[in-house]
Amino acid sequence: MSSDPVLVLDDLSIALATISGEVPVVEHLSFSVAQGSTIALVGESGCGKSMTALAIMNLLPQGFRCSGGRILLESEDVVAATPSRRRALRGNRMSMIFQEPMTALNPVFTVGEQIAEALRAHQNLGRRAAAARALDMLRAVQIPAAENRIKAYPHQLSGGMRQRVMIAIALACRPKLLIADEPTTALDVTVQAQVFDLLARLQEEMSTAIILITHDLGAVADIADDVAVLYAGRCIEQGATRVVMEQPLHPYTAGLMVCVPHLQPGVMAARHRLLAEIPGMVPPLGQRPTICAFSDRCTRVGNDCLSEPQPPLFTLAPTQAVACLHPLQRETTA
Repeated sequence: MSSDPVLVLDDLSIALATISGEVPVVEHLSFSVAQGSTIALVGESGCGKSMTALAIMNLLPQGFRCSGGRILLESEDVVAATPSRRRALRGNRMSMIFQEPMTALNPVFTVGEQIAEALRAHQNLGRRAAAARALDMLRAVQIPAAENRIKAYPHQLSGGMRQRVMIAIALACRPKLLIADEPTTALDVTVQAQVFDLLARLQEEMSTAIILITHDLGAVADIADDVAVLYAGRCIEQGATRVVMEQPLHPYTAGLMVCVPHLQPGVMAARHRLLAEIPGMVPPLGQRPTICAFSDRCTRVGNDCLSEPQPPLFTLAPTQAVACLHPLQRETTA
């Protein structure tokens, strides 16, 4: 398997145009993802995860634009590409699974027609060949009785099945890059596990590079090779998932991890214990400070945090970098 990156974000910035000037949304974001590997983008709502995904897909809402940096898909600059070239890339070499399949799927077409549409548009298949491939994709995502479900409309399927249809559409053209934006939103935990297992299996079969956007740190630990923690539009910690999860260096990353509920068998008092939380909120657009944006919520804040500019990422371990003036200490083993 090639280790060359499928996607490289090189100092990407995204801005929103307002009557008072451009407002930064994402600032100086850089990461890469290789063939057959997964990087997870985590952080609270409003940190820039979905905007980053939409920028990669060239689907930014009106008023938003890539204000700096590059997005390289197999060395091709997506930002500099012509509109027709971007349309050719989207759905073919890169695809996206959106958060809510009920609104992403077209209610007036059958799921089979919606899978076949991508194949006809990008693979130049005829209707019969596209329909046959669509049926194969429904079977690949483990839709029961696929030959009957292919004629169903989205409202006739359960939430889990609709999400599987979204995965089938996204992977129909065997893209090099798949972006999964909260792919298990509103699904129960059993179906969530099935969807993540399905993504892992299909990735192994197709060697697709995956960007996973999720709040589920358990899923990140299970399926992501690398993780980038975003806060207020910036990456504040990045590295190999195992390393970051076992020894987070940024107080925000550590705070996210202690917010996750844990079962403690045999400890009845745990049922009544309050769940830990990070006080405060992510600063809204237009109100982000020039100093560390997390300083007003941080337990390790110092005088320099309140006077010096937002720190860049510092490499503090071979596979881990952090943007913090007072990072947590790494544990050392003899």
